[in-house]
Amino acid sequence: MAQSAGALKRSAQELTGSADRRTELAADRTVLAAERTYAAWVRTGLAALASGVGARALLSGALPLWLARLTGAVLIVFSMFCFAAAIWRELKPGAPPPEPDTARIPPVLLATVNGFLALVALAALIGVWFGAAPGSAR
Repeated sequence: MAQSAGALKRSAQELTGSADRRTELAADRTVLAAERTYAAWVRTGLAALASGVGARALLSGALPLWLARLTGAVLIVFSMFCFAAAIWRELKPGAPPPEPDTARIPPVLLATVNGFLALVALAALIGVWFGAAPGSAR
């Protein structure tokens, strides 16, 4: 009887340790999932930024200039939205997860990088809207 009680006690300790470890691993997965989501927003924003600049350059000869500018501007404004959504989504407080073992990217670094990307997008927007049309002499 004492032997089965000891085995039961060891089994309970193993289950508790196993549950704690699963909780720690879940916290790490949560951090990594949040970083993947952040990367997806930034990747989408960079693609929209490149598409906006490219649309302005490629569509200028095929469409009226105002429409090429508008298409490029809409894509660039969308890229700015993506950069803002990435930082908002990453820094938005949610339910406090268990403390992960994985280090998080510092929020100041995220805000700095996304702020820089937004400034690049703003510069591209100004260039798309007020820049010379391809093939035109200034």
